[in-house]
Amino acid sequence: MNTASEVAEDVLVECQSVWKIFGKNADTAMRAYKERGLSKKQILQDHGCVVGVSNVSLKVRRGEIYCIMGLSGSGKSTLIRMFNRLIDPTSGQILIKGKDIAALDAAALRETRARHIGMVFQSVALLPHRSVLENAAFGLEVRGISKAERHKIAEQALAKVGLSDWAARYPDELSGGMQQRVGLARAIASDPEVILMDEPFSALDPLIRRQLQDEFRQLTKSLGKSAVFITHDLEEAIRIGDRIAIMKDGVIIQEGTAEDIVLKPADAYVAEFVAGISRLHLVKAHSIMSPLAAHPQLDAARLPSAGPQSDLDALINLMISSGGDALAVVDNGQVLGIITQQDLLRGVQGAPAQEQPAQQLERAL
Repeated sequence: MNTASEVAEDVLVECQSVWKIFGKNADTAMRAYKERGLSKKQILQDHGCVVGVSNVSLKVRRGEIYCIMGLSGSGKSTLIRMFNRLIDPTSGQILIKGKDIAALDAAALRETRARHIGMVFQSVALLPHRSVLENAAFGLEVRGISKAERHKIAEQALAKVGLSDWAARYPDELSGGMQQRVGLARAIASDPEVILMDEPFSALDPLIRRQLQDEFRQLTKSLGKSAVFITHDLEEAIRIGDRIAIMKDGVIIQEGTAEDIVLKPADAYVAEFVAGISRLHLVKAHSIMSPLAAHPQLDAARLPSAGPQSDLDALINLMISSGGDALAVVDNGQVLGIITQQDLLRGVQGAPAQEQPAQQLERAL
């Protein structure tokens, strides 16, 4: 069992009731927003202020990829820029490894940015007169690392993103996807614990974009890094994220795993987003199984079995190949539930999980 200090250490980024309101009357506007429930439009009309982020609280744990998804103007880019204090919050706290980043002096802030936080923007902003290697090493140069050492580290970072053969080239010789890889290499060269990604792949062609999504997730996990990934594309968030937060009008309206959000949308806004999402590789067996007691006529021991994390695609293939009309969901020799053809159809539709099997799974795990 984790101690309190161990649990706290697992949280690398934490927001506590964070607000950002742009304008000269930000404090007055925030009080009006809180006390009178004014809309963003009313705040702009009455106070001349823009609500960027409204009362956001979240935690990013060690080793996870946390996606913040929303349309243009939702506040997601404003939020991520407060994580490394490119923007100061109007109210609330942002803690990086337990330290309030707003309380850091200039030297401590530079140290935190250099050692603990890496960032990749949509526009990667490589220095055109410097080689790929020099661009990857730029953050280390700012920290005063010797040329030989920083080039050695940058070469290792470029190898991790598949650009070893391009180290001597210049940015204008690279494709958009390759330039984003250089930006990622520059971010990881400093060995940060948290990587901030602000829509880094949104301008790329779909095929290259999917390739970089997969590469980013694999690289982040293999290096044991945490990441906050901003996107306006729910499919991208699902492909990359361990957890997803959906923002609208500066507010996080739902947070959870991709499966949580698709199966249990918090409101009509989220439901509209998930309506076109394929469930085949998203919905898992534990979410659609029905209780064993509901099928007294079935002998679970004689049914084909699947694990609780098997996805719909695998379950459908198993059902077809077995020629039967039911499967048993088994974990560590224990039957957790039954999946019928009706359950599979419900999963394709995106129906929510049955309460009883979910409780059984929680106890079993």
